[in-house]
Amino acid sequence: MTRKTLQTPLKTASRRSVLASLGFTALLALSPVDFAAAQSKSVAQTIADHFSSVKTMGGEFVQFGPRGEQTGGKFFLERPGKIRFNYENPSPMRVISDGRNVAIGNVKLKTWDLYPLSKTPLALLLDNKIDLTGKMVRGVKEEPDLITIKLGDRSLFADSTITMMFDPKTYDLRQWTITDNQGKDTSVMIFNVQTGLSFDDRVFRMPPEILDKQR
Repeated sequence: MTRKTLQTPLKTASRRSVLASLGFTALLALSPVDFAAAQSKSVAQTIADHFSSVKTMGGEFVQFGPRGEQTGGKFFLERPGKIRFNYENPSPMRVISDGRNVAIGNVKLKTWDLYPLSKTPLALLLDNKIDLTGKMVRGVKEEPDLITIKLGDRSLFADSTITMMFDPKTYDLRQWTITDNQGKDTSVMIFNVQTGLSFDDRVFRMPPEILDKQR
């Protein structure tokens, strides 16, 4: 990984005055490491802004579970807060977020578990804007073939985090990994992605079993 740092400290008062007049005074307070981190966050924010601007998308996915299990299927995403995973047979699993809650269920057994979206790291992926200036940023890693952004909020998700991986050239999302409070990873790799799609409201509608309980 390549990091850009300030090679030569600013020593003279004249150079300081010139920098101050150009509005660069704030940079003088940054150490070389801080400056490199600021540059990485700037690049990462550009990528995050691009991803946030994609309001709808859909495609195929492969999911890798914490025990090495692998499943796949199709996904549909609509900001803010909506996503659906339809798993390929023989998996009976479905995952649906309607913008308020996330339902994880077995369609054969008709059993569902319901979680508030705001209490899961998935909310960070589905938000209208991914802001990298606040306390949620756990790390930004810039490599020639990958930009990695790790987010979390201890006040909401404890030790759970979401790590998003982007193509540095196209800014396209390649993969995300959710790490739970026990340190177990579930990764989702996406491909054949299309954006600017239009979805029927039923795509993100909760199953009847849950709707009946909510009435």
